[in-house]
Amino acid sequence: MPVARHLCLSGMGVLDSGRVELRHLRAFDAVARLQSFTHASEALTITQPALSRTIQQLEDALGVTLLDRSSRHVEMTDAGRTFFEHVERVLSELERGVDAVRRQASIRLGFSWLLPDPWAQDTVARFERANATTVSLIRTDDALAAVQQGKVNVAVVRGQVTSTAVRVVHLFDEARVAVCSVRSRLAQQPALDWADVPQWPLVVNVASGTTGPWSWPAGQGPQTVVQTSNFDEWIESVAADRGIGVIPDVAVRRNVHPGVRFIPLRGAPQSPVALAFLPRARNAELRRFVEAAVASAAACAT
Repeated sequence: MPVARHLCLSGMGVLDSGRVELRHLRAFDAVARLQSFTHASEALTITQPALSRTIQQLEDALGVTLLDRSSRHVEMTDAGRTFFEHVERVLSELERGVDAVRRQASIRLGFSWLLPDPWAQDTVARFERANATTVSLIRTDDALAAVQQGKVNVAVVRGQVTSTAVRVVHLFDEARVAVCSVRSRLAQQPALDWADVPQWPLVVNVASGTTGPWSWPAGQGPQTVVQTSNFDEWIESVAADRGIGVIPDVAVRRNVHPGVRFIPLRGAPQSPVALAFLPRARNAELRRFVEAAVASAAACAT
């Protein structure tokens, strides 16, 4: 049998503090400040009957009447004014504690290679302006695995995600371009048709690439596939003219390698970009980050 904890407040006797919860204090604080059950229920986004029950539970736990409901405006009793001073200090200290912890917290955002622009920059700025939490950018060869292993809170993933172990929130689609070595015969061509890509050896990033043999119906993909396990291996293999690659067009806006050339792709399907995170996550900061990411994606689309 648990031992009851007790609290003594001046002029109020001894009470079982286990019966007083944070929701009671917030409810009393709102009614006392606004002098109205109607306005307090709106501020707390609860119904008036629920608010009245919460206040009644608090008064029962304290053994005193805190609020005088007989007048036109709700007013505090003498006991209510005494308790209100304590409640204000408790809630103020709690808020300072929460802010202090949030300043030390961060959202770990995983990514395997170039982050989409300007979406990534807009999202980080939007989130950090609105929250006392920073975003830590973590480069990893397999961002999806990093989420599942708990190494990051959320990750930017490209291409189709078939794993049921994560929740996926679609953000937008990226156009594709071909990339080849500056020494390749393809480097002199003004464009390449998507249907002609399988005629060339294809360099594939099997960990996080968006294009591979799976991008075509069975039997219609490239005959020669050069497998790599991360972006650095992939880009160096293309630069060495071991084959061509297909990549989202964000790479065109970055100086990723002096030994490659980008070729426009005609008729290529776009590549989806999404956020992936564990479905069991109950992190309020993560939820706010996802909301900021979706808002930034919508803004970039306009």
